Amino acid sequence: MVPNAEDQLHKLLDKNEMDGPAFKIKNDPRITRIGRIIRRLSIDETPQFINVLKGEMSLVGPRPPIPREVAQYTEYQRQRLSVKPGLTCYWQIQPNRNRLSFDDWVELDLKYIRERSFWVDMKILFKTVGVVLGMTGE
Repeated sequence: MVPNAEDQLHKLLDKNEMDGPAFKIKNDPRITRIGRIIRRLSIDETPQFINVLKGEMSLVGPRPPIPREVAQYTEYQRQRLSVKPGLTCYWQIQPNRNRLSFDDWVELDLKYIRERSFWVDMKILFKTVGVVLGMTGE
């Protein structure tokens, strides 16, 4: 991203393609050409492995939100914060995941929280590898 990406966010809020507190736009002007390649290949997730090694995140779990988003959560949406955040979860392996509503995203996270087990984690990790290798994570 460009150095002052967070400062530019307020100018782009009206272009948000997600509902709810999450912010995503397909051709975000704050992302550099190299950044687009890095994101497409999911290389931008590599530093989060340090967080996993430090015990701050797990491999599988709801994606960590940013404080600006959490401030807008309803009590129901806050349930997704009840487990350690992870690198991947059900939302990341959904086809056309960025077309899902924020409520659908929350429901997928709560489904994971209800169902979580070693085997569910293995299934999600296996499917995540397919998404990353297939570069279908849009």
